[in-house]
Amino acid sequence: MPEGDSVWRAAHQLHQALAGQTLLASDFRVPRFATLNLAGWTVAEVIPRGKHLLMRVVGPDKKRLTIHSHLKMEGAWQVYPPGGRWRKPGFTARCVLRTAAADAVGFSLGIVEVVATANEDSIVGFLGPDLLGPDWDLDEAERRIRSHPDAPVGVALLDQRNLAGIGNIYRCEACFLSGVHPATPVSEVADVRTLMADAKQLLEVNLGPGRRVTILNARGMPVGRMAGRPGYWVYGRERQPCLKCGTPIQRGLLGKPNGEEERDIYFCPKCQPAPA
Repeated sequence: MPEGDSVWRAAHQLHQALAGQTLLASDFRVPRFATLNLAGWTVAEVIPRGKHLLMRVVGPDKKRLTIHSHLKMEGAWQVYPPGGRWRKPGFTARCVLRTAAADAVGFSLGIVEVVATANEDSIVGFLGPDLLGPDWDLDEAERRIRSHPDAPVGVALLDQRNLAGIGNIYRCEACFLSGVHPATPVSEVADVRTLMADAKQLLEVNLGPGRRVTILNARGMPVGRMAGRPGYWVYGRERQPCLKCGTPIQRGLLGKPNGEEERDIYFCPKCQPAPA
């Protein structure tokens, strides 16, 4: 799944390229919307909602629709000059939008659909407060997480119904910063708020250009972008020494009790003792 910062950057790029532009052509390469033609519609805005992208368009008759997409694991939106050569295979394109200023192409999108803008809640209304959105509410996010005390905190942080925007990288890194093993039940985590605050800070630090990093200095500035420096505390660093204590980082799996949605977790066994 994408991280919230990736979706935010994609929405920002699309908004800059398309907002205020009239669509010259649209091509939805999914059966349900294959005959939909939005030529003549104007792009009003493109916004992120957690890991979802919402492109709002207005028709000549003032009707409002939203093009909803989700990147899932492999998806990406790319912007090209009009008629520009695509950098990904054409058969992976799921949505093509053309304006006089730019072409926007969604490749390998996990979800692409069009709904009435008034009905957006039917597709994203279930989401919790967005860490990068104007609706962010720390108290509400904590309430939602605490409402499932037996859930592993690493699962709770990925549950977009609790809070929207955290992916696997940020859940691993936030747990490390708090010294909490991702499998620890929520009820045993004394300070969930700091976990979420750390994740929010890391997401915000990575909204600009450059590689994603989670190692910050005392002023909250990234240091992992320096040449030769690791970018993450634990994520993807299996068997490498912990940057705090030197213990080799371990990798495991964490998911729901029924085995669904298992994902890799990375942790330091010394800094983040496993729950009993």
